[in-house]
Amino acid sequence: MWNNNRTVTRTYTTHNGQNCWAIISGISGWKKVKTGAADGVTNVFVALCDARANSRPVDIYLVSNVIERVTLR
Repeated sequence: MWNNNRTVTRTYTTHNGQNCWAIISGISGWKKVKTGAADGVTNVFVALCDARANSRPVDIYLVSNVIERVTLR
C-alpha cells in the first residue's frame, strides 16, 4: 500500500547486513526496509536518509509493515 507525501522523521541502521529502519510520519512505529537484496536495501535507505537530511517528502510502499519502495518527491 502506498503512503504518499510523508516525512521521514528518523532513520536507523547497524553494522549487521541489511538491517535498516525508519520512522515515517503518519505510520505507527519503526518500519524495516525489506531485506533480500543488499543493493536494494542500501538504495532505499539512502533515499530515506536523503529525505530526512533535506526535508524532502517521500512516497512509501509498505507490504506487511515492511518498506519495499521509496520515491523522493
